[in-house]
Amino acid sequence: MSRNAKVAVGGVAVGLILLFWLPWWVALLIIVGVPAAAYLTLDPSQRRRLRRVARKEIGR
Repeated sequence: MSRNAKVAVGGVAVGLILLFWLPWWVALLIIVGVPAAAYLTLDPSQRRRLRRVARKEIGR
């Protein structure tokens, strides 16, 4: 299993645990809010690079 797959599986597991442990709206805020905040902290050149890489991987 690749490193990215392990991270994805871990993220799903943490998300499911949070849904059972916290109210659903808090878990949703964490699951959606943390990646959104991380994206917003990137400078414009890093955001462009991230979008370009994501599009290349989708077209594989």
